[in-house]
Amino acid sequence: MGNPFEDGQHALLNEGEENEMEIFGYRTQGHRKALCLAGSIFSLGILPLVFYWRPAWHVWANCIPCSLQEADVVLLRTTDEFQTYCWKKVKWIYLSALDSAFGLTPDHPLLTDEGYIINRAIRKPDLKVRCIKVQKIRYVWNNLEGHFQKIGSLEDWLSSDKIHLKFGSGLTREEQEIRRLICGPNTIDVEITPIWKLLIKEVLNPFYIFQLFSVCLWFSEDYKEYALAIIIMSVISIALTVYDLREQSVKLHRLVESHNSITVSVCGRKGGVQELESRFLVPGDLLILTGNKVQMPCDAILIDGSCVVDEGMLTGESIPVTKTPLLKTDSSVSWKTQSEADYKRHVLFCGTEVVQAKGACSGTVRAVVLQTGFNTAKGELVRSILYPKPMNFKLYRDAVRFLLCLVGIATIGMIYTLCVYVLSGEPPKEVVKKALDVITIAVPPALPAALTTGIIYAQRRLKKRGIFCISPQRINVCGQLNLICFDKTGTLTRDGLDLWGVVPCDRNGFQDVHSFASAGTLPWGPLCAAMASCHSLILLDGTIQGDPLDLKMFEATTWEMAISGDDFHIKGVPAHAMVVKPCRTSSQVPVEGIAILHQFPFSSALQRMTVIVQEMGGDRLAFMKGAPERVASFCQPETVPTSFVSELQIYTTQGFRVIALAYKKLEMNHHTTALTRDKVESDLIFLGLLILENRLKEETKPVLEELISARIRTVMVTGDNLQTAITVARKSGMVSESQKVILIDANETTGSASASISWKLLEDKKHIPYGNQNTYINMREEISDKGRGGSYHFALSGKSFQVISQHFSNLLPKILINGTIFARMSPGQKSSLVEEFQKLDYFVGMCGDGANDCGALKMAHVGISLSEQEASVASPFTSKTPNIECVPHLIKEGRAALVTSFCMFKYMALYSMIQYVGVLLLYWETNSLSNYQFLFQDLAITTLIGVTMNLNGAYPKLVPFRPAGRLISPPLLLSVIFNILLSLAMHIVGFILVQRQPWYPMDMHSVCTVKNESSSQLTISSTAPEKNGSNGSFTSFENTTIWFLGTINCIIVALTFSKGKPFRQPIYTNYIFVVLLIIQLGVCLFVLFADIPELYRRLDLLCTPVQWRVYIVIMLGTNFIVSFVVEEAIIENRALWMIIKRRFGYQSKSQYRIWQRALANEPSWPPLSQTSYSDMPECGTGESYSNPVFESNEEHL
Repeated sequence: MGNPFEDGQHALLNEGEENEMEIFGYRTQGHRKALCLAGSIFSLGILPLVFYWRPAWHVWANCIPCSLQEADVVLLRTTDEFQTYCWKKVKWIYLSALDSAFGLTPDHPLLTDEGYIINRAIRKPDLKVRCIKVQKIRYVWNNLEGHFQKIGSLEDWLSSDKIHLKFGSGLTREEQEIRRLICGPNTIDVEITPIWKLLIKEVLNPFYIFQLFSVCLWFSEDYKEYALAIIIMSVISIALTVYDLREQSVKLHRLVESHNSITVSVCGRKGGVQELESRFLVPGDLLILTGNKVQMPCDAILIDGSCVVDEGMLTGESIPVTKTPLLKTDSSVSWKTQSEADYKRHVLFCGTEVVQAKGACSGTVRAVVLQTGFNTAKGELVRSILYPKPMNFKLYRDAVRFLLCLVGIATIGMIYTLCVYVLSGEPPKEVVKKALDVITIAVPPALPAALTTGIIYAQRRLKKRGIFCISPQRINVCGQLNLICFDKTGTLTRDGLDLWGVVPCDRNGFQDVHSFASAGTLPWGPLCAAMASCHSLILLDGTIQGDPLDLKMFEATTWEMAISGDDFHIKGVPAHAMVVKPCRTSSQVPVEGIAILHQFPFSSALQRMTVIVQEMGGDRLAFMKGAPERVASFCQPETVPTSFVSELQIYTTQGFRVIALAYKKLEMNHHTTALTRDKVESDLIFLGLLILENRLKEETKPVLEELISARIRTVMVTGDNLQTAITVARKSGMVSESQKVILIDANETTGSASASISWKLLEDKKHIPYGNQNTYINMREEISDKGRGGSYHFALSGKSFQVISQHFSNLLPKILINGTIFARMSPGQKSSLVEEFQKLDYFVGMCGDGANDCGALKMAHVGISLSEQEASVASPFTSKTPNIECVPHLIKEGRAALVTSFCMFKYMALYSMIQYVGVLLLYWETNSLSNYQFLFQDLAITTLIGVTMNLNGAYPKLVPFRPAGRLISPPLLLSVIFNILLSLAMHIVGFILVQRQPWYPMDMHSVCTVKNESSSQLTISSTAPEKNGSNGSFTSFENTTIWFLGTINCIIVALTFSKGKPFRQPIYTNYIFVVLLIIQLGVCLFVLFADIPELYRRLDLLCTPVQWRVYIVIMLGTNFIVSFVVEEAIIENRALWMIIKRRFGYQSKSQYRIWQRALANEPSWPPLSQTSYSDMPECGTGESYSNPVFESNEEHL
């Protein structure tokens, strides 16, 4: 409709972020509001209902466009493909309450610095703030810049100097109160939705409103029985939905409940330290962290002291992370960009646990509150659960189109009915009733209930397998999955690593493997000392905590860990240093212990860590551990065995993770802090290799093989390192032995160099010198460049993924087509990756077990959680069994449920069309079916079929193709149209033929030949039609013929449409359904051939000659044979449709298929041993593909 909005009336909210929205300004007009109120009253509530369904119409009807500055109502529209509307009232926050308490005036010093959003938001001189609240986030009107801006965070432009200066001493009480009023409470409040609200929301669904209309109409026509049946089915359906929604609401509320009631210590500028409830915190408050095991109630920047934090809630890896303080510098640049390292190392995130807080010189650990409430890391996670991206599943869009088609057909029938009945002079009341009847016949009100039963049965089958579902509608989506992302740790593999053995070396080369399982502890020597001290473990409450790899290595030595006391006096060794000691049972260890003096921490970029240690009563040493090639490059060449490469190959090709160890002696006269890392890490002596095993769960390999054989792509998305990820991918079968792995390494712009991307074939590493810096993985001698397009896999890290998304976005889809291993992925990157796969038209499943997977679990079409913690709230499916066996089960059930849904749609369409055709033919004679005839078809036939047709279980084998995902797919459309035409033809033939029978014009009683007079008399009296009577007007030969043809045809169609293999169990396994069909068919044939006058009278049927009854059976038999043959030979013949597709040159329009075809014709892809730069013309950010929302995902996590 163009853009009728002038400047200032329309803007973007959260520009460039995932939740970007357009915002339009409106002002309420009194006379428009009055007209809408009158319309609501005169329309008997229909107008408010329409406004409820269409929020934008409500605003357009009640308001006029105006500038955002003057607006009292704003209309919001999402910028995604769904263009969802909602509206919000603009509210005012008044600061006048603080006027009396603090003497707050417009020229108060606190309000004059307009560098801060809060001061820009305060309208002077009346001291009030305009705000809106959208998806739990508060936005205030920035008077200086003229737009709505998010509040509840410190400004990004703040430098570290400004943070220390402005917030380093805390806020004054006045500042706290102003910020508290404008920013709102620091709570992540998820209220439990009342049942009545859920009920109203569900009942106001358009289809239930249509059901209400149908039920009212039927009651007015005394068609009570079926109306009651529909009411019962709808009540059950609504109750189940409301129950599921309520359970989810309660679960989420319990998850965040504890967050809002934490007591914290806050330092005020004038008031000193005070205890506060965490909900009173505001951005800029100064937190004092004391003690251990403290839950963070907000995001905060550490400015003094250091912390060890468990970030398992965010990363899924429960490895303590050391946080360092943000140092005060003279630089005026933003604190986030002042250091080359990741700014997140200074941030304590909400929801994480401070395991240990260590004060620096001042003795206290201080942190400045960065973000509060829903702006925090945990708040973002909860918001992603509360407001998931709408699911774009074609089945549901097609279902709406399908219903609109039925409405269109019903409209034609209404016009036809009005013409026939008006011309025949029927009273207006009867004409209206008959016309409205056509709508309830053409659009079956039982459709939602029938579809719900199929999903309920699938849900029940899943529950038996220990898979619980909180979003039943997603079961159908499972049937379309063609790509599954798996987390690694705890999902594909067991938690952590197992130490398999160690390979020591001396001047003569590598010695025999020392296995800890059989040979016990390692004898004393530099290698044993390295394993005991070269780690980043900490001692907390008597428990050793840290990286699982370090933990396994240390445990293998059987040494103990302690903290040195105040009486500990060794030259150069600080008090409270970490000391490792041999256990009392250890003999032949000449040292009392080893004190760890200094750590150069592990970095994935450096691929190593180094420690400086002091043997008690012995030498000062440096130990290094890391990736073998990196460690070897720092060693004296003569100490590295000549068989280094081949020895390494032996273990890496078997899927082990290999770590190298090295050491050197240091001079005692140097202070540890004076030693630089470069000086320590040189001329080392190579000690040997540590062999670790990341064991797969037993179920992993067979499940992945099953998925791959079914042509379902498997992708690994892990927070773990790339080496381990590729090893696990090889071992699990995700990457087969014959396939290449290509490492993509992308680097951010640094100085004058532009962003770069390089491609390396990981297997091609046999003759590489030790100084090479590439990641080791595998060493295969020959790699064939021949083979299909899928013979290679890309592996990359989260850092590379981010760089590619920002600087090489035109390469991203090409990489994703064969991208299989994504390591070191943050939660935001996991979500982005899932979204990028979805943009390529993949149906993406995500299987994970940690809270770090929550965003991805919610973003995916289907999220499967193997944990009952945070992840299970975000995920539609939760498996009690903590392995991936649930994935194929879910896909099988999804495929069965999807096929069942299609069967139900087809059956309900045919049932309504059969009834529609029959009724319209009878309307031609101003006749119709009687209530009992309708009831028999609707309740005894269709409802029972609808309830039992869905009972088929899933087929046990996953086939390498999916069921059609759309209702308007050619085979399905052809099936429906063909069967409708077949039924139409049969009904018309029956209708015309009965009128041409020689006995048609005869008296009713002389048609049937009866044996005795008494029964003849009874037949005459009971079957004589009352042409113009009030209740007997239904009886006629046309009515009888049409009713038998329609009723038995409904049974035939049910049999024809009940699909078995390859997605569902064969029909004969559904015993209840088969028995039901036999009984229904038996009853119908009994009624047809049994001359029981009372039965005929009740059903408003007429007795016809036996010959005509045989003709009816022949017509029905022919219909069944033709329908069945066409269905099996054409509609369900996949090979035939493949031939037709090839013949007409049809190609899939899915984005991933288009890219696959393009890459197959690109001989230079994939590029190997190349490096490209973002400023090269071919590597620019082309318009072919872009993801503008990527960056925002990482801002909050």
